[in-house]
Amino acid sequence: MKLTIVPTPIGNLEDITLRALRILKEVDIIFCEDTRTTKNLLKHYDIDKKCYAYHINNEHKQVEQYVRWLQNGQTAALVSDAGTPGISDPGYLFIRECLTAGVEIECLPGATAFIPALVTSGFPCDKFYFHGFLPHKKGKETALKMLSERNETVVFYESPHRLVKTLTMMQTIFAQETKICVSREISKVFEEHYRGSIQDAINHFSAKEVKGEIVVTVANRI
Repeated sequence: MKLTIVPTPIGNLEDITLRALRILKEVDIIFCEDTRTTKNLLKHYDIDKKCYAYHINNEHKQVEQYVRWLQNGQTAALVSDAGTPGISDPGYLFIRECLTAGVEIECLPGATAFIPALVTSGFPCDKFYFHGFLPHKKGKETALKMLSERNETVVFYESPHRLVKTLTMMQTIFAQETKICVSREISKVFEEHYRGSIQDAINHFSAKEVKGEIVVTVANRI
């Protein structure tokens, strides 16, 4: 009766621990965000395991049944498409309900996008604020104003098709001298970390098609 949280690679398939691979081989079942994505990872490492979908569109419907399986003695791993479940990915609800039901929870250390982005930025990281994803529309300006008032390095996620709009809004809110680092495609072939002013970043990303998951790191103090 145990659920192990297993971080998976955010890009390069080699970015997974030996312990994580052992757990994926040993558990009875795997709960995953997208079975196709997870099966590609399992196939790469010659792991044959039954996978069940657990994502934002079905988590409230499935969580009770999945917890019951664990209470009946099954062991399971919870993974997301990339990174650590629960960090801007499905997982929190499942973990909370497992704890309530007395299921043992174990979380392995491993990949998550914002840590390499933060460290690579070159900005102070002795203390920082991680915000996850900004609101898509309503509340976005309010969230950015709150972030601009913090006195530590700020990190948040953004989608590629919203990046330039978000940077443009930031330009009207943050101090003119604010430095940022926009990281994308972390651990992949076309990994990029663009450092400069907000205006520099707007110019850079307006001139190209932006692809990949985005992490924005803001130096509120240097």
